[in-house]
Amino acid sequence: MLQSQKYALPLLLLFLGVIILGFLNISLGSVNIPFKDVFASIFNLEVSKETWRYIIVEYRLPKAITAIITGSGLAISGLLMQTLFRNPLAGPYVLGLSSGASLGVAIVIMGASVFGGAFAGILLSKWSLVIASSLGSLLVLIAVMLASLRLRDTMAILIIGLMFASLTAAVVSVLSYFSPAAQLQQYVFWSFGSLGDLSWNEVGILAMFWFVGIILAISCIKNLNTLLLGEQYAKSLGVSIRKNRLIIIIATSLLAGSITAFAGPIAFVGLAVPHLIRQIIPVNNHSILVPAVILGGAALMLICDIAAQMPGQEYTLPINAITSLIGAPVVIWLLVRKRKFLF
Repeated sequence: MLQSQKYALPLLLLFLGVIILGFLNISLGSVNIPFKDVFASIFNLEVSKETWRYIIVEYRLPKAITAIITGSGLAISGLLMQTLFRNPLAGPYVLGLSSGASLGVAIVIMGASVFGGAFAGILLSKWSLVIASSLGSLLVLIAVMLASLRLRDTMAILIIGLMFASLTAAVVSVLSYFSPAAQLQQYVFWSFGSLGDLSWNEVGILAMFWFVGIILAISCIKNLNTLLLGEQYAKSLGVSIRKNRLIIIIATSLLAGSITAFAGPIAFVGLAVPHLIRQIIPVNNHSILVPAVILGGAALMLICDIAAQMPGQEYTLPINAITSLIGAPVVIWLLVRKRKFLF
């Protein structure tokens, strides 16, 4: 209780930071819209131009919400994986979910030319790519879950996830080698990731998966704290390692899989945010870490999106490039410092 009160201020500052960054994210873009009209558009008040309301409500607001969902979901997935495997360099895609999603999309994009005509157009629609990505992640998830039921060693699951990632990446490489330049370019563009292509219906579906994943993560906070002390100690306290491991894998899969399906494979956020939060709040209590990481992930993704959309410019940089530019130096800095990780 005392520890929670001690870190109440940093959590409050993170929350206020997300609100401020969210408003900045909505306000900045290629079209210069006054702050008062941004505020009026959000709260359905009278605006100077109806075009501005359309830009805010139909494009910038869904994009900002997507950034919050994506950043928080990937960050909490990274925290879950780092705790489960007791590995500071584990991330949300360590189970091979991103590679499975990439394989599904690669098969659809690079195989569409075989069918040709109208059928190829259907295959290359937005929803077909989302479904293909989801199915690819689902197949890898099923394989990992079956392995988790048969294996007692948690590290063996990590190795299996890495092997699935290598296998699917190899298949994608073969498909890429034989694909025409147009299909290859489309796949590369998908791999850049995007936060701005989602409609309100798609944001709603993504939010449902996010909500379920977050609830599952919150439900195992107590067991996450015991896992930090080792599986044997957790067993001595009556924690079911197999059940807890399954819940963590499902939560991570729902979050990382759905985000990849709708926004593409976004790198480094899930890996870097938990460590950044530990620099701000040096604690290993997950009742504090979980909300802090959720807020920190949302804030970082909003910052990356603001940088990617190049305020005042007509073009937008790939969000994956921006997150990597920020995330990679963070990981390098952590390794160079050789800081003692809280595991």
